[in-house]
Amino acid sequence: MLREIYITETNCITPLGFDVESNVEAILRGDSGIQLHNDISLMPNSFYASIISDEKINSAFAKISAETQYSRLEKMMIMALEPIIKNSGVELNSKTAFILSTTKGNVTALENDSEESFNNAHLDVLAQNIADFFKFQTQPIVVSNACVSGILAVSIAKRMIQSELYDNIFVVAGDEVSEFVLSGFNAFQAMSELPCKPYSKNRTGVSLGEATAAVLVSAEAKNAKIKVIGDSSINDANHISGPSRTGEGLFRSIQNALKEAQIEANKLDYISAHGTATPYNDEMEAIALNRLGLQNVPINSLKGFYGHTLGASGLLETVIAIESANQNMLFESKGFDEIGVSETINVIEKNEQKNIEYFLKTASGFGGCNTAVVFEKIE
Repeated sequence: MLREIYITETNCITPLGFDVESNVEAILRGDSGIQLHNDISLMPNSFYASIISDEKINSAFAKISAETQYSRLEKMMIMALEPIIKNSGVELNSKTAFILSTTKGNVTALENDSEESFNNAHLDVLAQNIADFFKFQTQPIVVSNACVSGILAVSIAKRMIQSELYDNIFVVAGDEVSEFVLSGFNAFQAMSELPCKPYSKNRTGVSLGEATAAVLVSAEAKNAKIKVIGDSSINDANHISGPSRTGEGLFRSIQNALKEAQIEANKLDYISAHGTATPYNDEMEAIALNRLGLQNVPINSLKGFYGHTLGASGLLETVIAIESANQNMLFESKGFDEIGVSETINVIEKNEQKNIEYFLKTASGFGGCNTAVVFEKIE
């Protein structure tokens, strides 16, 4: 009999607030973190993105630590983890692991041409810096698989606890808006000239964003409101950046996750989707969901609030989805106006009350990766 797996603590650091409560309040008000930026150190032209001011990060971090050697992303990750490690009372012993999830990590370190900066850009160094801050006794684990990284880390944590390697795993996910990331998406011509509009007819691409999120995945049910009941990750091996046109990888990921969760598709009350607002991603998701008979399940993308936060997105959106379930409230899919995908999907157009017992989180990323995780609310 496999152990039951719970999420018992959550936190997030975003342009909308530095804790879960302030983020949910902002979403209910309809505030978006996406703003017009003119910053030539990041991009020659003005661009829309969801960015946290350095001043806010530094003043909040100063309340936790007087240390000055940490990078901007490291500060954001420490700020996401610190309260949940404190609140949990979990001992950081050999049965407690630490997973760090990111797409690009400290890529900004490469702006300085020195051996130390080159070293700091390595993901294992980033993970060790955070682990050392909190004095974790176990070797940190890095999950970096494009834009599914954040939710894939939850899936890996679940499996590691079920295999009895650990009892508790703290997971942090994060990425920042950098010149590297902006120029990459710009080269793909995948950036929207206005705030992104997931699933909409006139969508033209992503708005980028930055955030960190943290959760405690545990075999202990103490304080738990959410159980992780099924997961799967399938790569469609379609293209370096384009998803499978038939949604095959996502279709199989969701199918497997539902099978493990032992629930029928019609039991799902809500789907927190990837919804990047690129022409191909949104279309692929709609096709995959229809193939599974999920076209009527209420669905949203939180990218209209946060932009695409890369490796953070899957975990940040899980943290918000957990609040959705706990408050029995469907949050609007911001930026959506007129359906722009070939198959019907039930996009949430305004905040509304709904009893949520089971929900699904999906993510898809470059290189054909897809991840799906099914959650159950504990009454």
